[in-house]
Amino acid sequence: MGIAIVDYGMGNLHSVGKAVERLGFEGIVTGDERVILEADGVILPGVGAFGDAMEHLRETGLDAVVRKAAASGKPLLGICLGMQLLFDESEEHGRNTGLGILPGRVVRFQGGNYKVPHMGWNRLEFKQPDSPLLAGLTEGHVYFVHSYHVLPERGDDLLAVTDYGHPVTAIVGRDNVYGMQFHPEKSSELGMALLGNFLSLAEGRKERS
Repeated sequence: MGIAIVDYGMGNLHSVGKAVERLGFEGIVTGDERVILEADGVILPGVGAFGDAMEHLRETGLDAVVRKAAASGKPLLGICLGMQLLFDESEEHGRNTGLGILPGRVVRFQGGNYKVPHMGWNRLEFKQPDSPLLAGLTEGHVYFVHSYHVLPERGDDLLAVTDYGHPVTAIVGRDNVYGMQFHPEKSSELGMALLGNFLSLAEGRKERS
């Protein structure tokens, strides 16, 4: 069934879909529960505000579908806001409840001699280089655009950080669930390689099933 790219009305669907296709996989932009749950892997993109995104997910019932996809064991990747939605809650525009797939919360950048939003190229530092998502890759720069960042509750969910006045969560992962705060499809060779590793995980699961 290829890779389902969840369409809930807020996401960089076109650019993610084109990136998936460039890597030789079929990207299916969809809000259909059956298609999402039968796909080899699922990508949850996102651009905009956390609360609005969760409202759209709940109104369409896709919040439950994404949770089902995560529980099924198929590879799931949240990108940018999509990564933040995987966590318990966000303080963006008041307290908003997230999908609760990974424990932790989303907070705004505070203080420091840096601009908000965090926008531009920053270097990744791998915290768990043995993760299959990071397999065969070396640390390098990727492209960020965000005003809020994730504080994971469990340190072993943190796969990579970047420095922006302090360590900032860049990649998370636990079991089959992953998240990237940056836009891999806009992050040159390293970003595409990371996306390629995720797609390979989906392909590997398909071959084992």
